[in-house]
Amino acid sequence: MKILRIATAVLLVTVFSAGTVLAHKVNLFAYVEAGKIHTESYFPDGRPVEGGTVRVYDSGDALLLEGTTDKAGLFSFAIPKVDDLNIVIDATMGHKNSFKLKKAEVEAGK
Repeated sequence: MKILRIATAVLLVTVFSAGTVLAHKVNLFAYVEAGKIHTESYFPDGRPVEGGTVRVYDSGDALLLEGTTDKAGLFSFAIPKVDDLNIVIDATMGHKNSFKLKKAEVEAGK
Protein backbone atom coordinates (compact mmCIF):
# COMPACT_ATOMS: atom_id res chain seq x y z
CA MET A 1 0.00 0.00 0.00
CA LYS A 2 2.84 2.39 0.84
CA ILE A 3 4.48 1.74 -2.57
CA LEU A 4 1.18 2.52 -4.33
CA ARG A 5 0.92 5.87 -2.52
CA ILE A 6 4.50 6.79 -3.42
CA ALA A 7 3.98 5.77 -7.06
CA THR A 8 0.77 7.83 -7.21
CA ALA A 9 2.49 10.87 -5.69
CA VAL A 10 5.39 10.63 -8.17
CA LEU A 11 2.95 10.29 -11.07
CA LEU A 12 0.95 13.34 -9.98
CA VAL A 13 4.07 15.48 -9.52
CA THR A 14 5.33 14.42 -12.95
CA VAL A 15 2.02 15.18 -14.68
CA PHE A 16 1.59 18.60 -13.08
CA SER A 17 5.25 19.56 -13.60
CA ALA A 18 5.09 18.72 -17.31
CA GLY A 19 2.03 20.94 -17.76
CA THR A 20 3.79 23.85 -16.12
CA VAL A 21 6.83 23.49 -18.34
CA LEU A 22 4.75 23.22 -21.53
CA ALA A 23 2.63 26.21 -20.52
CA HIS A 24 5.66 28.51 -20.84
CA LYS A 25 7.01 27.16 -24.11
CA VAL A 26 7.07 29.15 -27.32
CA ASN A 27 8.69 28.13 -30.60
CA LEU A 28 10.87 30.40 -32.71
CA PHE A 29 12.28 29.66 -36.15
CA ALA A 30 14.41 32.01 -38.25
CA TYR A 31 15.94 31.86 -41.71
CA VAL A 32 17.75 34.17 -44.13
CA GLU A 33 16.55 34.83 -47.66
CA ALA A 34 17.36 37.57 -50.17
CA GLY A 35 18.98 39.92 -47.68
CA LYS A 36 16.26 39.60 -45.04
CA ILE A 37 15.84 37.54 -41.91
CA HIS A 38 12.40 36.04 -41.44
CA THR A 39 11.11 34.79 -38.09
CA GLU A 40 8.10 32.65 -37.23
CA SER A 41 6.88 32.37 -33.64
CA TYR A 42 4.15 30.06 -32.39
CA PHE A 43 2.92 28.21 -29.32
CA PRO A 44 3.03 24.39 -29.04
CA ASP A 45 -0.67 24.19 -30.00
CA GLY A 46 0.10 25.96 -33.30
CA ARG A 47 -1.34 29.38 -32.41
CA PRO A 48 0.86 32.23 -33.67
CA VAL A 49 2.52 34.62 -31.24
CA GLU A 50 0.69 37.86 -32.02
CA GLY A 51 2.33 41.02 -30.68
CA GLY A 52 5.42 39.26 -29.35
CA THR A 53 8.62 41.26 -28.95
CA VAL A 54 11.54 40.10 -31.10
CA ARG A 55 15.03 41.28 -30.16
CA VAL A 56 18.16 40.66 -32.21
CA TYR A 57 21.61 40.59 -30.58
CA ASP A 58 25.06 40.26 -32.12
CA SER A 59 27.81 37.93 -30.89
CA GLY A 60 28.85 40.53 -28.30
CA ASP A 61 25.28 40.66 -26.88
CA ALA A 62 24.69 44.16 -28.22
CA LEU A 63 21.05 44.80 -29.12
CA LEU A 64 20.83 45.44 -32.87
CA LEU A 65 17.10 45.84 -33.32
CA GLU A 66 13.69 45.18 -31.81
CA GLY A 67 10.33 44.56 -33.43
CA THR A 68 6.89 43.02 -32.98
CA THR A 69 5.33 39.92 -34.52
CA ASP A 70 2.21 40.34 -36.65
CA LYS A 71 -1.10 38.42 -36.37
CA ALA A 72 0.50 35.41 -38.06
CA GLY A 73 3.44 35.41 -35.62
CA LEU A 74 5.83 36.68 -38.31
CA PHE A 75 8.51 39.37 -38.16
CA SER A 76 11.02 40.12 -40.94
CA PHE A 77 13.87 42.60 -41.14
CA ALA A 78 16.92 43.49 -43.22
CA ILE A 79 20.15 41.83 -42.12
CA PRO A 80 21.47 44.25 -39.48
CA LYS A 81 25.01 42.86 -39.34
CA VAL A 82 26.92 39.88 -40.74
CA ASP A 83 27.70 38.13 -37.46
CA ASP A 84 26.44 35.31 -35.27
CA LEU A 85 22.97 36.53 -34.32
CA ASN A 86 20.85 35.59 -31.32
CA ILE A 87 17.16 36.20 -31.99
CA VAL A 88 14.90 36.24 -28.93
CA ILE A 89 11.09 36.12 -28.79
CA ASP A 90 9.30 37.37 -25.68
CA ALA A 91 5.64 36.44 -25.86
CA THR A 92 4.94 37.76 -22.31
CA MET A 93 3.85 35.81 -19.24
CA GLY A 94 7.10 33.83 -19.17
CA HIS A 95 6.90 32.63 -22.78
CA LYS A 96 10.42 33.19 -24.12
CA ASN A 97 12.80 31.42 -26.48
CA SER A 98 15.78 32.13 -28.71
CA PHE A 99 17.18 31.05 -32.06
CA LYS A 100 20.81 31.34 -33.10
CA LEU A 101 21.76 32.15 -36.69
CA LYS A 102 25.40 31.45 -37.49
CA LYS A 103 27.45 34.09 -39.29
CA ALA A 104 27.85 31.73 -42.28
CA GLU A 105 24.05 31.43 -42.63
CA VAL A 106 23.62 35.21 -42.45
CA GLU A 107 26.39 35.76 -45.01
CA ALA A 108 24.97 33.14 -47.38
CA GLY A 109 21.54 34.82 -47.31
CA LYS A 110 22.79 38.26 -48.36
